[in-house]
Amino acid sequence: MGFIDSILNLAGLLLWLNWRSLRFDPLAKRTPATLMGTLRPASPEKLRRWHLLVFIIGLLFVRAVLYRWIGSMTHWTAKLDLDVIALSFRSDSFSRILIFSFFSFGLALGIFYVSLLLLSLLKGPDPIQGLVKVPLGRVDNWPRSVKICLPFIATAGCWWLANWLFAWLQIIPYPASAAQRIEQSIVIGLASYLVWKIPAIVILLLHLANSYVYFGQHPFWNYLNVVARKMLAPLKIFPLRIGRVDLAPVLAVAIIFFAGEFATRGLRWLYTHHF
Repeated sequence: MGFIDSILNLAGLLLWLNWRSLRFDPLAKRTPATLMGTLRPASPEKLRRWHLLVFIIGLLFVRAVLYRWIGSMTHWTAKLDLDVIALSFRSDSFSRILIFSFFSFGLALGIFYVSLLLLSLLKGPDPIQGLVKVPLGRVDNWPRSVKICLPFIATAGCWWLANWLFAWLQIIPYPASAAQRIEQSIVIGLASYLVWKIPAIVILLLHLANSYVYFGQHPFWNYLNVVARKMLAPLKIFPLRIGRVDLAPVLAVAIIFFAGEFATRGLRWLYTHHF
């Protein structure tokens, strides 16, 4: 069921990206009037942006029905993994599994956008960087300091709001005070930066592979190499090249992996032992 949930979240993300990119379609906008009249697309516009939002909501509702049906037969309990805490939703309650369906997609959407923020901060060359700008919109042009703080602010704020609902449903213990709810939000907000671990490692591993295997001159590989070099810049002060072998990507992957594991365990311990 976890695999099915991930596939359906991916389908929802594709619909979301289509919703975000549809406004950039030149045929979806009116063409200015000319002396020859108003130019229109050859075929009438059938798909509007709001249709995609309806499709997403419908997908989340229908899969909740599916989860309720299958879960009642298999005694499946839905899990929402937030790294520092995992929330459980009983599948025998349609209201709870419907809430899980929406929050599961919201979590996938949040992970996607936090990953895009990392790529926005690294600022690779076009045309690949242009693909990052489409879903981010104006956020891509915000100051670096704001984009660095944005994952923490957005995640902490979302958790502070969701905490009331989860506590009311008795999915999590009710906070002893308003201060404890804020402290929980801070820890969850800090955990949002753990998302950067996976895209950073993937970029470095692909850059390492491209350093020894020629994959062609596609703009993707040029983008990847430029972004990876920016990530490896702090390691330039160390003599990590032995002949033709560059150990910097390997060391960077190790640092990111172990730092991420240490941070995950530390935040998990802080949440479970203090809240």
